[in-house]
Amino acid sequence: MSPISQQGLTDCLIQARRQGLTPTSVDWADALDDTTAAYAIQDQVAAELGWFADAPARHWKSGGPSRDAALTHAPLPPAAVRASPADFSVLRFHGLGIEAEVALRLGREVSPALAATLTPESAESLIEAMAVSVEVVASRWLEAGAAPALLRLADQQSHGALALGEWLPYQRRDWAQQRCEVQIGNQPISAYTGTHSLGDPAWLLPLWLRHLTRAGANVPAGTIVTTGTWCGLLPAKAGDTISVAFDGLGQVSLRL
Repeated sequence: MSPISQQGLTDCLIQARRQGLTPTSVDWADALDDTTAAYAIQDQVAAELGWFADAPARHWKSGGPSRDAALTHAPLPPAAVRASPADFSVLRFHGLGIEAEVALRLGREVSPALAATLTPESAESLIEAMAVSVEVVASRWLEAGAAPALLRLADQQSHGALALGEWLPYQRRDWAQQRCEVQIGNQPISAYTGTHSLGDPAWLLPLWLRHLTRAGANVPAGTIVTTGTWCGLLPAKAGDTISVAFDGLGQVSLRL
């Protein structure tokens, strides 16, 4: 990807966020060569919009459709991260959907050297707390979820907002038996059991932490990652009230 194309795509996404535009992804379909280029756009957009100043991002999304698939990661703008009950009705979203998730919070700083040694089993000791979370999925691209995968990744992996429930001390759970319920507006409640795509939300920690430390920086204690959906992507619309509850973990409510 040429520097001119990289800056052009960055400018396009920044303008979309600032002005509420939905540019077509067709114009940029061949702009990105790989995930490295997409992550560079993420970082440029965050820097030019001043999301984190000179500090590292403290909220992230990470996940993938299976353990055999490449996981993706994105830093989240702090202004759109709110505690439950959360009201996002003043924000404008395109291509709206919601995902019921579990968020994890690090209890200690992680260096690149430590991240390089982690396994899913050893990484679990780094977790301080867990909470129910709901990610609001939204896109800057006109085609939303039909836009090319690399362009969605460059657009913070189609992140819109994040609602967080009450934090609980982390403990290992039988995730295969974990049940959650989701209600959108006046629709019937939908229930899901053991449906996390990775089988265990903590499984992604080594890959996520190696991504965060790839440039040599430490990851601060207290950094939060939301770990992928239990319910797929459920369509929602402006004005909807969302309620998500995980047995034994708590609940989250939000308004779009």
